[in-house]
Amino acid sequence: MRFHVQPDIAVSASLQLYTQLSFAIASRFYLPGHRLPSTRQLAMQTNLHRNTVSKVYRQLEAHGIVEAVAGSGVYVRSQTPTNSKQTNSKRQGGQRGVAGPHPGQSQEVEHYINTLLCGGLTLQEALHQLTTDINWRISCGVQVLVSTPQEDLGAAHLMARELTTLPIPVAAVPLECLGRHLAALSRDGKKATVVTSRYFLKPAEEVARAHQMRCLALDLNSFDDELNLIAQLRTDTCVGFVSISSGILRAAELILQAQRGQQLLVMTAVVELDTPPHAGRKQLLSLCRASGTVLCDQPSHPVVEATIRQHRSQMLRVPNLHCVDHYLRPGTVDMLSRKMGLGRLAA
Repeated sequence: MRFHVQPDIAVSASLQLYTQLSFAIASRFYLPGHRLPSTRQLAMQTNLHRNTVSKVYRQLEAHGIVEAVAGSGVYVRSQTPTNSKQTNSKRQGGQRGVAGPHPGQSQEVEHYINTLLCGGLTLQEALHQLTTDINWRISCGVQVLVSTPQEDLGAAHLMARELTTLPIPVAAVPLECLGRHLAALSRDGKKATVVTSRYFLKPAEEVARAHQMRCLALDLNSFDDELNLIAQLRTDTCVGFVSISSGILRAAELILQAQRGQQLLVMTAVVELDTPPHAGRKQLLSLCRASGTVLCDQPSHPVVEATIRQHRSQMLRVPNLHCVDHYLRPGTVDMLSRKMGLGRLAA
């Protein structure tokens, strides 16, 4: 993956690089445990000073997205075990989730059991530890809480929308309220699995761990089709982004500016689904009038369509409307279902 930094725009070079790196990790271009490009490699690719790249890596580490290993490099942070203590082992490259039965599965199980035995456990103690952890995971699989900060709760609603195919309750909970929510569940003797994107994994994990709940990261869509569409737009074209998530809009605008610089005019509009039909739609109407292409998510699509249809006579041209099918990476919901002990979802 190549990263681009535009020196002649208002957005700082470090923020451009930070946004692109964090998105590459959140969309699973770089897997957990994967070694990221060195500061020297990124500096050469982006024409930035190595100190600037180091600053970006430190910011990513502070936010719990990557971890630096002295003398080795910077790696995508793996999830911290929530219910059991595990010893650190030397990294062997990217940690890939098991997508299904494969020849190496029994060897992986054998290797893990041997690791426990070498750590001083008896076979019976290893069995007890494995059984305890599996039972805890299953007990947490009775409901899903999708959590993001209150300021970007729209992202939680987008994820929750795609998790409704799970045969259990799914709810969006602000990260600021997550601790109180989990405490109430604990008092009632209930469990839950907290899910979020890798952007917010560290704080969500800390809250979940304090209440002995499970926390998992969901992989975001890489949006390859949308990025290819934008790459083909002519210079001086106006492109609009509409979403129920303000965070998605900020990231999209930053990535687009880093990729195309000042070649495109970018407009954004947030759709608040819980507001009256005509509240806050002036910005959306201006976007639809000015943009040649409008990209939107599934929840905001009917609102954008209705706006274009209602004001069609006032537009010099009707914008091309592109609806993003999924916010989550394909296969993410099925993988989550299996991790929670719910089995495979019907195709």
